[in-house]
Amino acid sequence: MPTSSNIEPFEDRSVHPPVRGFLHRPANSTGDGLVLTHGAGSDSRAPLLIAVAETFSQAGLTLLRCDLPFRQRSPHGPPRPGDAARDREGLKHAVSAVQKLIPGRVFLGGLSYGGRQASMLSSVEPDLAAGLILFSYPLHPPRQPTQLRVQHLPKLRTPTLFVHGTRDPFGSIEEMENAVGAIRARTKLIRVEGAGHDLDFGRDKKEAGKPELPAIVLAHFQRFFT
Repeated sequence: MPTSSNIEPFEDRSVHPPVRGFLHRPANSTGDGLVLTHGAGSDSRAPLLIAVAETFSQAGLTLLRCDLPFRQRSPHGPPRPGDAARDREGLKHAVSAVQKLIPGRVFLGGLSYGGRQASMLSSVEPDLAAGLILFSYPLHPPRQPTQLRVQHLPKLRTPTLFVHGTRDPFGSIEEMENAVGAIRARTKLIRVEGAGHDLDFGRDKKEAGKPELPAIVLAHFQRFFT
């Protein structure tokens, strides 16, 4: 049965770049944890991240929703071209912070840009996280299908769960299937019918269009990483 969890601000300034976000502590921990981060236009308060964090922590995972370094620097606007390496370093520190809190595995995930940086980090540090969960991977810019962001994927050795909408302009399901096929690790692609890049959890919506999605993703996560 799901149990409640405590949510508290989290910060670690002993590392550079620092770690900042919100920590969900489950009432009954499984011993495992998950670090989740946001896309280029949002932060750790993104509705999808909150919904996923609440659902996963109720299932017993210790979960950190973290702000990437570019967002810590500025509350608005996209990352600059030179921010990516620092953002990956920030994710590495976030994983380390959660590892200090729990005895079990730590998983890493993110939405769009955050998921891409998580996968790039894991492609060069395969032992950093026990697995990846990538929401709305930005395969290419909208209407620019030849500008693929897949160069690192064949190097990925970390089991990876993808969650992708069938109406995502950053990559069709068929394009995602081709990209995922190049990964030499266990993978699973979860199709979200009718959803766009925000998976129907946009900031301008009073209610999520697919409130059942976090529970569906959790069920896939539990089976995939058992």
